[in-house]
Amino acid sequence: MLFPSTVAGSLPKPAWLAEPNKLWPKWQLDGEPLAQAKLDATLLAVKLQEDAGIDVVGDGEMSRQHFVHGFLEFVDGIDFANKVEMGIRADRYKAMVPVVRGALTLKGRVHQAEAKHARAHTKKKLKITLPGAMTIADTVADAHYGNRAKMALAFADLLNKEARALEADGVDVIQFDEPAFNVFMDEVPTWGIEALERAIDGLKCTTAVHICYGYGIKANIDWKNALGEEWRQYEKIFPALARSRINQVSVEVIHSHVPMSLLGLLAGKDVLAGVIDVATDTVETPEEIAGVIKDIMQFVPKEKIVACTNCGMAPMHRDIAEAKLMALGAGAKLARERFG
Repeated sequence: MLFPSTVAGSLPKPAWLAEPNKLWPKWQLDGEPLAQAKLDATLLAVKLQEDAGIDVVGDGEMSRQHFVHGFLEFVDGIDFANKVEMGIRADRYKAMVPVVRGALTLKGRVHQAEAKHARAHTKKKLKITLPGAMTIADTVADAHYGNRAKMALAFADLLNKEARALEADGVDVIQFDEPAFNVFMDEVPTWGIEALERAIDGLKCTTAVHICYGYGIKANIDWKNALGEEWRQYEKIFPALARSRINQVSVEVIHSHVPMSLLGLLAGKDVLAGVIDVATDTVETPEEIAGVIKDIMQFVPKEKIVACTNCGMAPMHRDIAEAKLMALGAGAKLARERFG
């Protein structure tokens, strides 16, 4: 199939599960009722994607409050009780973060429940996302390893353990989210790629990495407004990704200032091209989406293009996100009819 569609990761959580329209919402329940509600919301997310004609569906990240901390809460060696303030993404914003105080180990499975639940309820290809090792290392304080690359590689080993288990659960695509890749560009070709490849070691399923300019929140929008007319961060890292063992690269395209010609630097990779803008409530039309795909075809072979969202949609209003899902499915279908 040409131009299969998928989402970058998160979808808005229902109000009965968590506070609406927040990137880091409070759960509305606890204990066993919360565990069941997470699975109910996962099933709803899968159904919404199926109804929209999305070809590779995800769990919507319904079982985690935050794309990084949803993994960290299953890791021993991290002190959540005594958080410290730290600059995130090269001091783009400040956050209170947990501290790594000992050797990192997994407490057990992380996303088994939602992965198995989604797998049991859809015949479509299933994608599960995990935070990337570099991004995790930029989201915690280190009081043990003394070296950020060394700490990232330790996280990569844990990610690999969970990824192998997810593959055994029947997951078809495992994606690692690395927004830090377009912040620390000099480190990506060295230990960033090394950590990514350690995380995918031994996997036979499709592997992907998601790199973007962030959710549609004020700190990210302000940063993007300061980047000028052309965003060329990807230029520094795409050649290294093209040489890597990763199968797919997910990037922001629509309404960004990324020169589309840079996508040509990802030769050999599937490009999960963002054709849905998550920083605006304006819903794209199928015509607009097909037009973006047509433009991308100048630089990426059409059989390598996957229609995707620019980033996760967790903080969005549900009705807007659902309308954008419908547009994504319809836009990819229209592109197939026109360019297939």
